[in-house]
Amino acid sequence: MPPVPRASAVAGPGPVDVVLDVNGRPAALHVPPHRTLLDALRGELGLLGAKKGCDEGTCGACTVLLDGRAVYSCMTLAIACAGRSVETIEGLAREGRLHPVQEAFVEKDASQCGYCTPGQVMSVVGLLRENEAPTAEDVRRAVAGNLCRCGAYPNIVAAALAASRRREHRAASPGGANSVRAGRRSVRGPRD
Repeated sequence: MPPVPRASAVAGPGPVDVVLDVNGRPAALHVPPHRTLLDALRGELGLLGAKKGCDEGTCGACTVLLDGRAVYSCMTLAIACAGRSVETIEGLAREGRLHPVQEAFVEKDASQCGYCTPGQVMSVVGLLRENEAPTAEDVRRAVAGNLCRCGAYPNIVAAALAASRRREHRAASPGGANSVRAGRRSVRGPRD
């Protein structure tokens, strides 16, 4: 019987060093292998925008973008993000100006109590990077894994569509930038 091959790299059982890109900046973490990305963002990095709701991948309050894809950070291990790009709600505003999706959420009153808002916004940002001109159905599908107890879904859809129109206008104007396309989301709920 041939020998069993050995794993080339084993993490743990104690804390390990992990470097990832968070909101465009390198972040070095020393975390146990079981630490979730959500807990590392909130605990080690002090980024409190992603919320801990269900902690089991069903509410979407913890949604962030991982390499441009919307993911539940409560279901993603921090060590699995080594060398990858993580974008949180804190990284969207630029030079004191809200991201177009954030502006639209304010204008369309899509943030009622606000608890789910960061996750909703990140799901919409991920959608608009993939699909610059989504339909209302596309938006509903993109936020299907984000629960809103206030029932602001019609306003969330309206905000996403308004943000999409703003992006189209900027892309068509002189000096406007086209959006970056990203892949489909992953690690979502059963409705994905």
